[in-house]
Amino acid sequence: MPTLDRSPALVATGFLAIPVAQALVALPSDVLSTIQAAPIDPDLADTAAFSEAYGYPLEGGANCIVVAGKRGDDVRHAACVVLASTKLDVNRVVKKLLDVRKASFAPMDDAVALTGMEYGGITPIGLPADWPVFVDARVLDAPEVVVGAGLRGAKVFLPGRTLAALPNVTVVEGLATDVGPVADAGPVADVD
Repeated sequence: MPTLDRSPALVATGFLAIPVAQALVALPSDVLSTIQAAPIDPDLADTAAFSEAYGYPLEGGANCIVVAGKRGDDVRHAACVVLASTKLDVNRVVKKLLDVRKASFAPMDDAVALTGMEYGGITPIGLPADWPVFVDARVLDAPEVVVGAGLRGAKVFLPGRTLAALPNVTVVEGLATDVGPVADAGPVADVD
């Protein structure tokens, strides 16, 4: 089993995506001190593969899903963070939060281009400043979650409650629904 060589996130900025490293530097020290990062095998970045290979509990995985909503010609993007054991409620909750007529997972090429992060590594840290970040309330109860690092070759570890301290975050009750032990959230633009 491969090991995780975790270090404080500020020390680990060399293997994080540039927008993630820049966002970490801007965080207050009390928030930053709760965040760690570790390099991983990029082929094991997906939630289930990572959990199995590194022995990390699947319940500690969180997915960051990039969503696009439309109202007329206006396209609105957001990121949604849910536990890996849940499924994002795009058609009801996210649609209402974005105040759009139609919402869906953003196409992979759009998610990558707009975030400056790799697909399968997109994280709520370092997203575009005008995007809302919706976090399912259950994520905050997790003692620790693992999310993407902007690149498939690294992960970020932080207490679930730390997500509430990130810029543009709104904690939402019922953002996700239970689906059992392994989530099938559709195309995931990661924190997986």
